[in-house]
Amino acid sequence: MKQNRILTVSPEGKLEAEDFAQLAEVVDPFLEEHGPLRGLLIEAEAFPGWQDFAALISHLRFVKAHHTRIDRVAAVTDSSFLSILPQVASHFVKAEVRHFPFIDKQSAFDWLIGKRST
Repeated sequence: MKQNRILTVSPEGKLEAEDFAQLAEVVDPFLEEHGPLRGLLIEAEAFPGWQDFAALISHLRFVKAHHTRIDRVAAVTDSSFLSILPQVASHFVKAEVRHFPFIDKQSAFDWLIGKRST
C-alpha cells in the first residue's frame, strides 16, 4: 500500500461490522501519514453480502468517513450486484468508481495507477 498508495481488499465471507473496524485501523494511520489513497481495489468473484444489519451500517459509515480520501475505486468482480456499483456510487461518493470483470485485475490496477491501456 505504501509504494503505490493502492489498497486491495478481498472479502471472502459475509462482511461483518468488525471487518470495517479492522480496516479503519489499517487505513486511518496510513491516511494520516501519507495522505489520500490513489485507489482501492475490491476483488471478489462473488459479493458475499453482509452478516447482518449492523455490518451494513458499519460499511456505510466507513464509506462516509473515507470516500473523500480515496481517488479511485475498482470493483473487480463477476457479481451482478457489484457491477452496478459505479452507477450507484457516483451519487454518493467523491471517488471515481469503475467495474472490471474478475479475470481483469491487471486492467483495474493499471487504471488505478493511471496507466493508459494500449
